[in-house]
Amino acid sequence: MTSCLVHSSVGCIVLYTGQGKFHNSTTNTLKYVVSQADTTVENLRNLSGYLGAAKRIGVDAVFLPADVQSNIDNVVTKINSASNTLSDKTEKNSKRIQDGLDSMRLALIIVAAVMLFLAFLGFLFSILGMQVLVYFLVIVGWVLVAGTFILCGVFLLLHNVVADACVSMDEWVMNPTAHTALDDILPCVDNATAQETSSRTKETTYRLATVVNRVITNVSNKNYPPIAGPLYFNQSGPPLPVLCNPFNSDLTDRQCSPGEAKLQNASEVWKKYVCEVSAAGICTTPGRLTPTFYSQMEAAVNVSYGLYRYGPFLVDLQDCTFVRDAFTDVSNRHCPGLRKYSGWLYIGLVMVSTAVMLSLIFWVIYARERRHRVYTKQFTARTAGDFQDKGA
Repeated sequence: MTSCLVHSSVGCIVLYTGQGKFHNSTTNTLKYVVSQADTTVENLRNLSGYLGAAKRIGVDAVFLPADVQSNIDNVVTKINSASNTLSDKTEKNSKRIQDGLDSMRLALIIVAAVMLFLAFLGFLFSILGMQVLVYFLVIVGWVLVAGTFILCGVFLLLHNVVADACVSMDEWVMNPTAHTALDDILPCVDNATAQETSSRTKETTYRLATVVNRVITNVSNKNYPPIAGPLYFNQSGPPLPVLCNPFNSDLTDRQCSPGEAKLQNASEVWKKYVCEVSAAGICTTPGRLTPTFYSQMEAAVNVSYGLYRYGPFLVDLQDCTFVRDAFTDVSNRHCPGLRKYSGWLYIGLVMVSTAVMLSLIFWVIYARERRHRVYTKQFTARTAGDFQDKGA
């Protein structure tokens, strides 16, 4: 009986430790996944902000072609929809999962405490010979044991689900084009579609930079006479640096030439070339850009830089490279702990259930033996008394 109590205590310790480690491991995994989703939403909204700001300022005033503007409008709509959906689902699902983990942790702590307390009470009542209480605990104990074995099955299922999910992630990371259980969850596009998206973002960036440089070369850096009409705004002073186009005409990567303004700081460089203007919009101080002209060019650069910076991220989302990287991190850093500690939960529940079940059997046997010994002792005493009376 003492052995059962010891085993029950050990099982409770394993169960309590396992649920704590499983809770922490699962919480860390959840935080990582949420952080990746938040990063995705932040990048999408940054890109949408670049495009939206450009539209509000009036990027079409910088000779942007109509088809490019249409593409920008479509991209903004899709990006806003995707980011809002992802943000809402991430918030709701993470809260639901965290609440479930907290409830499971509390339930397991209560189960461990109740089972250990029950084993101790049964041991104590059996020693003291409180047969009525022992039988009552036996009834309660069988109910709890049955419930605990059901929990064993649930956590065995959880353990298998965790293992299967990790295996599925590993298989998908190794071969994303193969048919796996994740195909319905991750509708990734094929490589051709991803490459088309990459080409379009690069093309838009290239065309925007080309348009800006054409304006700089043919308008800002020319000294037109007043008869030139809208091309004249009394521009003067040192020539404006052209914008570094990050791509060649065939959309291959291009290195910046000396003196070119880079996408990330072109706006700061061009500020030095902005003149003060009269009410008619004519420069009254040396400069190659009017404030209005500068704002329009700044908007175009922002769009170009946004597409250049976040275009590859969009492609990673489409062909699931981003998801593949996240799955690799989860598989390598979190799956081993999840497998290990979900197994601890199952083992702890089995140990507690088995120890208490054996304790229930021993309680009944011990109570019966104790009652039998008492009955035998009483019977022997009565027999001895009757024998003495007859002898007298």
